[in-house]
Amino acid sequence: MHISIFDFSIYIKFFVSLCALVNPIGMIPIFTSMTSHQSDIDKKKTNLVANFSAFLILFISLFLGNNILNAFGISINSFRIAGGILIISIAFSMISGKFTRNKKRNISEKENQENISVVPLAMPLIAGPGAISSTIVWSTYYPTWINLLGCSISIFFFSIVCWLCFRAAPCVVNILGKTGINIITRIMGLLLMSLGIEFLSIGIKSIFLHL
Repeated sequence: MHISIFDFSIYIKFFVSLCALVNPIGMIPIFTSMTSHQSDIDKKKTNLVANFSAFLILFISLFLGNNILNAFGISINSFRIAGGILIISIAFSMISGKFTRNKKRNISEKENQENISVVPLAMPLIAGPGAISSTIVWSTYYPTWINLLGCSISIFFFSIVCWLCFRAAPCVVNILGKTGINIITRIMGLLLMSLGIEFLSIGIKSIFLHL
């Protein structure tokens, strides 16, 4: 599938899908709790390293993910279906309120590690399996270099949004409160479920067309 570089709606859709999948606002309490023992300078450093690492992970997935699938003999349609199922499961957990609790549980098991910027902040919290699979699927939809460049810019802006959310963490927690963050998480879950169903339906349709 090919598009013009001027079709910004595609890149906006990719950007929104990453935001819905990762839910940076919903991760603000997690980032706050993880860095509560750090000084302001250390928090800024942790924020920068985490989002830069997440950008690199998603960038590599965008350009090399399809080659990795080919190396393992996995068809892109199978990966679309698997990615769609994974995204739908994450969306269910977001809507039911289990998403944040599960992430906090994963953090508690790793919080004694010295460097929390890369693990678990960058991966799997920001660039997790859902975001990586979504990025790889997107790269197969629009495989030309000009389109991949547009998607790379979307990943960059997504990283900036995550960085800004974590930077403004204290203010956002005070303004939105727990209820506001829960509402945003559930709205993101609905958007994410729609995206997962779209991946799933396209994958299944493509497999039947090739039978």
